[in-house]
Amino acid sequence: MSGTGRGGPPPAPDPLPISVVDNHTHLDMSRDGNEAPDIQAVIGAATAVGVPRMVQIGCDLPSARFTVEVIDRYAALLGGVALHPNEAPKLHDRGEVDSARSEIERLASHPRVRVIGETGLDYFRTGTEGVAAQQDSFRWHIDLAKRTGKVLQVHDRDAHEDVLRILAEEVAPVQTVLHCFSGDIAMARECAERGYFLSFAGTVTFKNATGLRNALAVTPMENLLVETDAPFLTPAPYRGATNAPYLVPLTVRAMAAVLSTDVPSLCTALAANSELLYGPW
Repeated sequence: MSGTGRGGPPPAPDPLPISVVDNHTHLDMSRDGNEAPDIQAVIGAATAVGVPRMVQIGCDLPSARFTVEVIDRYAALLGGVALHPNEAPKLHDRGEVDSARSEIERLASHPRVRVIGETGLDYFRTGTEGVAAQQDSFRWHIDLAKRTGKVLQVHDRDAHEDVLRILAEEVAPVQTVLHCFSGDIAMARECAERGYFLSFAGTVTFKNATGLRNALAVTPMENLLVETDAPFLTPAPYRGATNAPYLVPLTVRAMAAVLSTDVPSLCTALAANSELLYGPW
């Protein structure tokens, strides 16, 4: 742990010169037993530093319901709904897959839900016994994204080869985002060739993330997004503290340094890519 750690929230960074979108955040979640954040305060703090728009992601039924509720209340938010890959085996074991999918599909019809996700594969927390359920769920979500014309946001943890294989087999939409991208140079190049978008989180600022920075360095600007994955993955030098959208500028500036570009140019690209994917707020 570095920076402020859990001693208090990090200070606000310098504002960005051009506003960007936090491509992936969880405003219903908290850390370390804290209360869920005050959404209006979160939006206000982020707006003050050039992050006035966010994509709120719901990844189980309660958080998907929450997402649809808050995107109706706050103009700064668009939404995404899905069943996280770690939820899929649990639902399968309880015989609740069909009912859960029906509710996600209903919630996804909301016009301000622009994302199907996060879906994908997670071989870190789910053992081999859950792989089949995860892969079946992933394929169903890809189909839902295609049927609804919405952006697909993919969670990939320790499953790079299977994620790319299934995306190819299912002919995933070009509007596919690898959220919190964690692959290497070869994967970044493969994703860019397919037209996918790579969303980088605070992990790209971590001292031990040289491989991730190398992947970022070969990613074209037209394929880039930025996110927090808040309340997790707080960028350096505050790793270990609770993350929030107002800390996006730290990641943006780190990305610009890796890309050897200026911050305004990167902000312009990030904003344009978000608008292309999600449309107007």
